Amino acid sequence: MKAAPDVQLRLLDLQEIDTTLDRLNHRRRTIPEIEEITRLEERAAELGSQVVAAETEVSDISREQSKAEADVDQVRARAERDRKRLDAGQVSSPKELENLQSEIESLGRRQSELEDGVLEIMERREAADARRAEYAGERDRIAGELGGLTEKRDAAQAEIDAELADAGGRRAEIAKEIPEDLQTLYDRLRGQYGTGAAALKAGRCEGCKLALSTVDLNEIRHASDDEVTRCPECRRILVRTPESGL
Repeated sequence: MKAAPDVQLRLLDLQEIDTTLDRLNHRRRTIPEIEEITRLEERAAELGSQVVAAETEVSDISREQSKAEADVDQVRARAERDRKRLDAGQVSSPKELENLQSEIESLGRRQSELEDGVLEIMERREAADARRAEYAGERDRIAGELGGLTEKRDAAQAEIDAELADAGGRRAEIAKEIPEDLQTLYDRLRGQYGTGAAALKAGRCEGCKLALSTVDLNEIRHASDDEVTRCPECRRILVRTPESGL
């Protein structure tokens, strides 16, 4: 493959910009806030589910409490009716009187049991309310943190995007000077090795950092100036410069 020496030198400029673009894209992917935002978003989603579960639990316990309180009211009302009958002297039969007094005592015990149950339900509801408040509070705190982190991430991305746009514009201008066949080779090698072109400096390939043998250097030394040479070790395009040591 042939290309003018000045065009080959422009490959090094192109490679330098591509290296800058790779570095900028890596910076954009690894902005510190991104990982923390992901972690907090996952935690916020988890807390959202916990809040919903706690709210459901509170709702279920509230219904259970309402039913238990209604049961207490029903037993209390029945006991009150029986006491009124007893106090009014409406029961004259000793047997019926005994049965009524026994029922009042039984209702009293039942009311006490039901009231204890209501207290236990109220304690469970209080605990569920506390969990709901705790989850909601942490969720709201995380929402605030996410807002601040998102602003920092967006600002960092905007700064990097501006640098990417600038480097991309410079790359496009340089790419216009590179023949299509040379550009295709460069892009293919860059995809394979991360860099497509490297300078030959002091007899060493700046791509793989290996020194070339005397035979290889002599071959490159006697090649025409417009011959596109390749590193015999890493196969990158090897660009000759005044510092090549030829």
